[in-house]
Amino acid sequence: MKPRLQNKYEQEVRASLIQKRGYKNPLQVPRIEKIVVNMGVSASKEKGALEEAVKDMTAITGRKPVINKARKSIANFKLRQGMSVGCRVTLRRQVMYEFLDRLVTTALPRIRDFRGVGVRQFDGRGTYSLGLSDQSIFPEIELDKVKFTQGMDITIVTTADTNEEAYDLLKFMGMPFSK
Repeated sequence: MKPRLQNKYEQEVRASLIQKRGYKNPLQVPRIEKIVVNMGVSASKEKGALEEAVKDMTAITGRKPVINKARKSIANFKLRQGMSVGCRVTLRRQVMYEFLDRLVTTALPRIRDFRGVGVRQFDGRGTYSLGLSDQSIFPEIELDKVKFTQGMDITIVTTADTNEEAYDLLKFMGMPFSK
């Protein structure tokens, strides 16, 4: 069974984009390619911080994250080559649509004084990046068991060529942009 947001894209959003932008070929219509969730962990934190980040990200995304290692040593950051510096998950297909649906409908509205996400986080090629300062906005996280407050970066990669096309796609998908 297809996720709710994927059905919405196929039935409503694609038709709206074709009407608004005047695409001749249905394959020209932008779509979401993947979502990358990244959680960086400071090297100077306690030993259990990385394990907690992995556990929280597994609960949030439903996939086990890959541990990121430092590529080279940086003395000012007390970082050595090969040290674990964070974790990331790449979501595609149905899992991607389910995560985006949970992000837009349940997680983002739980942010205190939420007025929408910024419109300036596009990179110029249709990719949107969003930074969250706390993982506890997701309902999958039990607040009693949180030891470390951990932020995360969420990158939504689309097939759009310009920021305007990507903005229209995400707006029709339900992303709550600020004015």
